[in-house]
Amino acid sequence: MSTPKSTSLEDRTNLISSKLKALYAKSVLPAEKAYRYDYFFESPLLSDVEFDSKPQVLLIGQYSVGKTSFIRYLLGRDFPGQRIGPEPTTDRFTVLINGPEERTIPGNALSVHPDLPFRGLERFGVSFLSRFEGSQVPSSVLRSITLVDTPGILSGEKQRLNRGYDFTKVVMWFAERADLIILLFDAHKLDISDELKQTIDVLQGHEDKIRCILNKADQIDRQSLMRVYGALLWSLGKTMSSPEVARVYVGSFWQEPLKNLDNAELFESEEKDLMRDLAVLPRQSAVRKINELVKRIRKVKALAYIVGYLKSQMPAMMGKEKKQAKLISDLPNVFRTIMKKYGLAPGDFPDLTSFASKLSEIKFSELKPLSSKMIDELDGCLQKAIPQLMEQLPSERDTPETLRAKGGAVDVPVPTLNSKFGKKQVDSANPFGFSQEDEDNYWALQDSSERLLDSFEALGPQGGFLSTQTARDVLVKTGLTKDQLRQIWNLSDIDKDGYFDHHEYVVAMFLCDAVIQKGRPIPSELPISVIPPSKRALLNRQF
Repeated sequence: MSTPKSTSLEDRTNLISSKLKALYAKSVLPAEKAYRYDYFFESPLLSDVEFDSKPQVLLIGQYSVGKTSFIRYLLGRDFPGQRIGPEPTTDRFTVLINGPEERTIPGNALSVHPDLPFRGLERFGVSFLSRFEGSQVPSSVLRSITLVDTPGILSGEKQRLNRGYDFTKVVMWFAERADLIILLFDAHKLDISDELKQTIDVLQGHEDKIRCILNKADQIDRQSLMRVYGALLWSLGKTMSSPEVARVYVGSFWQEPLKNLDNAELFESEEKDLMRDLAVLPRQSAVRKINELVKRIRKVKALAYIVGYLKSQMPAMMGKEKKQAKLISDLPNVFRTIMKKYGLAPGDFPDLTSFASKLSEIKFSELKPLSSKMIDELDGCLQKAIPQLMEQLPSERDTPETLRAKGGAVDVPVPTLNSKFGKKQVDSANPFGFSQEDEDNYWALQDSSERLLDSFEALGPQGGFLSTQTARDVLVKTGLTKDQLRQIWNLSDIDKDGYFDHHEYVVAMFLCDAVIQKGRPIPSELPISVIPPSKRALLNRQF
């Protein structure tokens, strides 16, 4: 059996996205139009660009919890439109996207941009679009993900009325398209306002995406932190309907040093866990797109059965209005009847109160009858087409060869800052490097690493990584045999992700030079002094 041709993760994601687009247009979109999915679920029809979009991270929280400071920490720089302060500062939805130059894009222009997935926001009107903007900035982080900063939530009815648009519905729109939803809380003010509770309520169904941050925890002592953490979990348990306890990351999520080092080790571990969650988002992008489409198809299917049933119960001539009113009042029994008859899950059905309100505004006589052909198309997606797509994604059944063929891992280059946790930055401990006696930190190729940095950058790494094809081309130009290059690749690709970062590139060039210039044999394994210190623990885990 031949090994499939190696494909980069980006190519694999693009391939799956194109197949999902075709599947949606052929089998799902006709049913959505026929049964008015956009009206009943208040979710606009999907456009092609939404299937092609980067992973999105949505940040939500009350004012002054550190949302904008957290974004600045992630990017490692300021960005256009940035507003930071103890008072309510961010008064708009801000989407941070990668671009060649710094600039701010007005919301109206952003909503009609052909390459960005924000056209659906037009439904919220000019009042919202005037409080929506894009912040374009060159960033290695934003090459892989898109960040969405939201206005700080205040308490009180006045703020909700003064917005001029439905804040919770806008949040729901972004939540449906987000890969990760981060709820931020301030360790000094854990009260959950009415609007924040309403916002959390509309996130129902997206619990798997939600991560919570207890920010500014370095400003309280250890005993107080235990009490605050418990209080937050208690509040979330009352607010979130999920039976599972939400994952809460505790720490100080900005670039400034900790004010209290009592819990420095805990905060460092928590930050690493959160950054790991963010870093792997591009790997999970294809899975998330498939997951979201499956959820949508199940809802469309349930809607088709509901609308078809209501249509079938209507009289042909007289008494239509009376019958419609009776069906609406008896909607709970209608739902139960359809669930039992077609074996549907309760979670696929729309909210009862909202659906009844929508039904009261239309005439049942105008509804479409149930189409067995459309149902068959939807079932075909769930039972055949999508499982075939899932087979193209990495799984536990894969061998190393098939896993590499399905695309390696491209991680988001998230920040690592030892100094904020009261530690010395390893790289700055000695400007002339480490001695051979310091076995943990000495790297024999440190000088080569500095010398080869320019040539590595000239190859155009994306997010700090050379693609499989680019790295292959570099090695082929050395003139070594295919068997030699295979051995060199296996030794150099230390984390086995199919890509070369700067250090792996240095190791590969060192091995090539040893064979070509010095006539040395290729070793069966790398000497410890040649392995980059940052990857030694990884190599130990592989064995």
